[in-house]
Amino acid sequence: MTLDSTLPDAAPVEAEAGPDLATLIVYFGALIAMFMATIDMQIVVTALPTIAGELGNLHLFGWVGAAYLLSTSAVAPFYGKLGDMVGRKNVVLTAIGLFLLGSLVCGAAWSMESLIAARVLQGIGGGGLMVSAFAMIGELFGPRDRAKYQGYSSAVFALSSVLGPLAGGYITSLFGWRWVFLVNLPVGIVVLAVLAVAMRGRSSQKRHRVDYLGGALLAIGTTAIVYWGYHVLDPAGPDLLTFVLPIIALAAIASFIMVERRAEEPIVPLRLFGISTVSIVSGVSLVSGSVTLGMFFYFALYMQTLTGLSPAAVGFLFLPASVTSMIVSIVAGRVIAATGRYKWMPVAAMGIGGLLMLSFVLVNAHTPIWLLAAMMGLFGVSMGLQFQVLIVAIQAAAPLRDIGAVTSLITQARTIGASLGLALNGAVMTWALNRQTAELPADAAALLPEGLTGLNPRLAWSLPDSVREVVFGHYSSGFNTMFVWVAALYFVAMALTLLLEDVQIPKRS
Repeated sequence: MTLDSTLPDAAPVEAEAGPDLATLIVYFGALIAMFMATIDMQIVVTALPTIAGELGNLHLFGWVGAAYLLSTSAVAPFYGKLGDMVGRKNVVLTAIGLFLLGSLVCGAAWSMESLIAARVLQGIGGGGLMVSAFAMIGELFGPRDRAKYQGYSSAVFALSSVLGPLAGGYITSLFGWRWVFLVNLPVGIVVLAVLAVAMRGRSSQKRHRVDYLGGALLAIGTTAIVYWGYHVLDPAGPDLLTFVLPIIALAAIASFIMVERRAEEPIVPLRLFGISTVSIVSGVSLVSGSVTLGMFFYFALYMQTLTGLSPAAVGFLFLPASVTSMIVSIVAGRVIAATGRYKWMPVAAMGIGGLLMLSFVLVNAHTPIWLLAAMMGLFGVSMGLQFQVLIVAIQAAAPLRDIGAVTSLITQARTIGASLGLALNGAVMTWALNRQTAELPADAAALLPEGLTGLNPRLAWSLPDSVREVVFGHYSSGFNTMFVWVAALYFVAMALTLLLEDVQIPKRS
């Protein structure tokens, strides 16, 4: 296997030999870069109330998180393709620079609007960090060894999801909310310096033509879909954008396909979809994003309402999911590295996820906390068996020259899936809760002016015991409809994974 921009000597990788020091330095640099980008998705959550209190414009505070996700998803294809064309070094260094600049401006924000704009800039860099890090790992190691090292990267992703909210809360309490962003600067500068020295750039005599039009159309389509996913959750109800955004997305994607067919160097080569594994993994990742990343919000709402626990305590219920996801990711990576087989893992992951969703139908206000924690641990097992395994599968199936493009493809699919999951799962839940509201006894309905969709933990636990028991029964019935819907999506994804070829990844490319 020949490396373009990551190994200093660009030497073939022997599967039997361990990685050299230069490779490990670049690898750890990629992991830290990925950690910075992924933790910034969550670290701001616990700082938002303080930020809104100082900067005002409370109605805009949700955009502090959404702006980062929108910009990361919009730029991912550019970074993947540019890295394939000109080498990964300059692309990843640019991404780190933009991320650090965005972090600096976030820390100096003087209004909510300026903070949101800075988060867009930070996300433009963060999207490049995530895609480039996964692509760098794909280039650093042989096809089978990738699984082991991608497993560690997935563990880093899971760790950042746990530490993000905790770190954000502690940093805000001890140093102020601005340091939630400024803490990136010393770490990022070190990573920038290390990668600038350790990575070897790739010189190319070929004159490349960047597919700006295709990238812009894909960014518009992705942004419209992701924004729609957040917009439909607005408690104000549907408006014109609710119906216009899907039309914009479809028009942009249709135009993107036409442009890519004619582009000299397409941002996402359509020929990749002629590889069955690429097409199947992309489809599975779309569904997977909706049933995993798109479900955390609803898990938190449901469990906090039923248990009456504080947000911090409910946050600890998610800890088993992160721990098991980390452990299973690492073990799965080592198993693939040893055997070269991976198909059974996403199949098992989707089966476990589907059965778990069906088991949530049995959850009620009397379910022990330890059992909820165990169920979340099983949810983590499902995630650990699929996230990095699908990246390994798609990178092994695609030509090395397209490794950045396929990596951005799977990142894009998961982001879109998460957004659609927020919207569609929420729509099913709302429909079911409205039906259950109509069946509430008169005395219970009188205490819920907004119906079950307006039920929150504080209101629920202020109800009389007898009324609360009845309300929780109908509330659970509404959520159960959504759990059955999500279980069906899991089984659809399982059917897709069964279509994967049962290949053995070779030790060398």
